[in-house]
Amino acid sequence: MKCPACAYKETKVIDSRMNAEGTSIRRRRECLKCFKRFTTHEYIEHVSLMVVKKDGRRQAYDRARIINGMIKACEKRPIGMVQIENIAMEIERELQKRYDREVDSAVIGEQIMEKLYGLDEVAYVRFASVYRQFRDVSHFMDEIKGILEREKVKGRP
Repeated sequence: MKCPACAYKETKVIDSRMNAEGTSIRRRRECLKCFKRFTTHEYIEHVSLMVVKKDGRRQAYDRARIINGMIKACEKRPIGMVQIENIAMEIERELQKRYDREVDSAVIGEQIMEKLYGLDEVAYVRFASVYRQFRDVSHFMDEIKGILEREKVKGRP
């Protein structure tokens, strides 16, 4: 494993822990040259899913794209990286269970929005604005009205 600070290729594992679901291992490592510590995650490699985009193009599934989209939506919100990574892992597990080879990008986008809605409504609206390509303020207002209606049904003020 190459050190992210100095690019030296020799590191030692200081600590290893399995996540609660048993699907990944978190390792704390230390560079043998600069002694910088960093974390790596080891996952089970599944058969690669292809994501079918709206225009019909296909690209390999990439968890980092999901995480990056959620990071942008959650910026300056009280949401930690652990929560974002856990959501990405949940979505990936669901996709691996339900789809063999290909999945529509719309399915992934809707799953992300569903998870963000349960986590933080502001992050949800931010993600939805990019995902659904809101063109003007009226689209934002429609989405916020939908949130308020769902809250009313749940009995929240």
